[in-house]
Amino acid sequence: QLQLVESGGGLVQPGGSLRLSCAPSGFTLDYKAVGWFRQAPGKEREGVSCITGSGSNTTYVDSVRGRFTISRDNAENSVYLQMNSLKPEDTGIYYCAARASASCVLSKAYGYWGQGTRVTVSS
Repeated sequence: QLQLVESGGGLVQPGGSLRLSCAPSGFTLDYKAVGWFRQAPGKEREGVSCITGSGSNTTYVDSVRGRFTISRDNAENSVYLQMNSLKPEDTGIYYCAARASASCVLSKAYGYWGQGTRVTVSS
């Protein structure tokens, strides 16, 4: 079964940090663009960040630029999202997704999705 598995979510205080991980099961991330999405309670799922298949280019939504960093380790077949200076509005379920194309987009045009990991930012 081809799927992605996210980990690293949890409860953190405002200003804190978390590192999310995304690893595939049943396939490799080689040459595939990977994106991170989140869905806050009562809101639509939104694209947060993505990284190209080569890892040479990244994209961020304005609300997280400068605080979040996406990276990939092809040797580990994984993609990460380092989240710093977290705010309560970052709360939500975070999903990683992969697409056959190497190009990075923040739309939902991804064929592989994980089940999500919950991030709660609260004091």
